[in-house]
Amino acid sequence: MKKNRYQEEAWRIFRIMAEFVEGFEILENVEKAVTIWGSARVKPGDEWYEKAVITARMLAEKGYTIITGGGPGIMEAANKGASLVGGESIGLNIELPEEQKPNPYIKTLVSFRYFFTRKVMFVKYAKGFIIFPGGFGTLDEFTEAITLIQTKRVHKFPVVLMDKKYWDGFVKWFKDVLLKRGYIDKEDLKIFKIVNEPEEAVKIIEDFYK
Repeated sequence: MKKNRYQEEAWRIFRIMAEFVEGFEILENVEKAVTIWGSARVKPGDEWYEKAVITARMLAEKGYTIITGGGPGIMEAANKGASLVGGESIGLNIELPEEQKPNPYIKTLVSFRYFFTRKVMFVKYAKGFIIFPGGFGTLDEFTEAITLIQTKRVHKFPVVLMDKKYWDGFVKWFKDVLLKRGYIDKEDLKIFKIVNEPEEAVKIIEDFYK
């Protein structure tokens, strides 16, 4: 018997609930984590791939769990950095039409069908975001994080952008357009910081929680 539209929507709600329950159960013991974002298209040997490895390794050495989107590129680099020193390495993978295969450095893998349930997990369990150069997905996560902090929907946490040259144009637009039109306040620009080196990013995370 063919399901009607109401039945299909009802079963979708149960699938969404199941994703939340699974995510909460698997991640419930994560207390000290940093989410690392960036392009899935970056290859080993790229400057920012290698710096993501270093950043994650340094954080893992200080006891932080590393959480990524589970795919290749910067995500792979971050999971790799954590695994090199035996740190906790988590991947929250998303099922896409063009399948995103989990990278081999993930210790704990959780797969999601829905972007919004996955996003909740990133924010709920992270003590900080470190965001490397990336595309639309990276921009989406960055702007959602700073929106949640701006609107006080979450407790404030450090948001760090890596690579001043990459982000300067975007932040200049914030200042020249959003700020001048009154769409954001000057204080909103303090929600995030921009650095170039792994040591700087790690220091910001550490200093915030002193």
